[in-house]
Amino acid sequence: MKKIFLLPACLLPILAVTACSSEDGPKGGDNTPTPFVTRVIDYRPAVGQFTNQLPEYEEGDTQEDMNRKALAAIGGEGEGMVTLGGFGGYIIVGFDHTIENKSGLCDFRVLGNAFYANGQSDYGSCEPGVIMVSYDANHNNQADDPWYEIAGSSHLGGKESWIDLANEAGNDTKTIADYEITYFRPEQNPDTATDNYIRWEDNQGNSGYKAMNSSHKQPYYPQWIKEDKITFKGTRLPQNGIDLSKEGKYYALYRFRYGYADNELNSNDASAIDIDWAVDGQGNPVNLPGVDFIKIYTGVNQENGWLGECSTEITGVVDLHLTQVEIKSSTIKQ
Repeated sequence: MKKIFLLPACLLPILAVTACSSEDGPKGGDNTPTPFVTRVIDYRPAVGQFTNQLPEYEEGDTQEDMNRKALAAIGGEGEGMVTLGGFGGYIIVGFDHTIENKSGLCDFRVLGNAFYANGQSDYGSCEPGVIMVSYDANHNNQADDPWYEIAGSSHLGGKESWIDLANEAGNDTKTIADYEITYFRPEQNPDTATDNYIRWEDNQGNSGYKAMNSSHKQPYYPQWIKEDKITFKGTRLPQNGIDLSKEGKYYALYRFRYGYADNELNSNDASAIDIDWAVDGQGNPVNLPGVDFIKIYTGVNQENGWLGECSTEITGVVDLHLTQVEIKSSTIKQ
């Protein structure tokens, strides 16, 4: 559901609330493992133009209801989509089996709706989500074991090819490992588009507003959340949106090299993930036999003019080994 743009001719987050589990989703026939998502354990989007729409919130919906709706959208081979909203908004999914960590190979792919601008392969609509993984070490089928971040190409010390261009545009291009942002529920929902819609503050001394655009006028604050403010934490990535027109007309969202969700075409090898890229809180590699749970959260805090906020969208997760797809991870990190 990203807006089509750039075509002039046509055009570790943690929320301090208790996670809720959905009912199990579809399983393969004869109890054989399915390569797709079978559980949505917690769906908590941040503020965004598609929040309360993907999936649709209905009056009275609870956290369990929204988890079920998210599962209906991205579980199995469904063709739905969920939005994660602005920075920190997340979804935690599970499977009916452990995704095996095979040495030298990518193990899974998070499906999104990223695309390139016409004739381009460096930019288009790329809204990267940070990926975290957990192995069910205590074998209780609960997402209560340690989480580890997939160290993508902009992990601490990494640098993208477009960073200098982003610096020239005035973007904040730092990667911040311990970023924290709080969104505040607005007193009322405006009737018209406004730049000063939902206030936010972060732990870097910054503050601002999430805008409401003219295309989406439903509430942007997740309506099933009872608290009047919500806080997310995690790794904040460099701002990758650049107005190439310098007039607010032609926004390019640049692609990170590897390691993120909704950042690359689903059909391209660079959208695949190797579990061996997982690191602990100190940046040290961890040795996981596989993963049972995956968390994805929006990694960029940025407004892009008429396009709105950078928001990761997810359409599914797939175990590459069960689909007989073999991608050598060394070819992606070259």
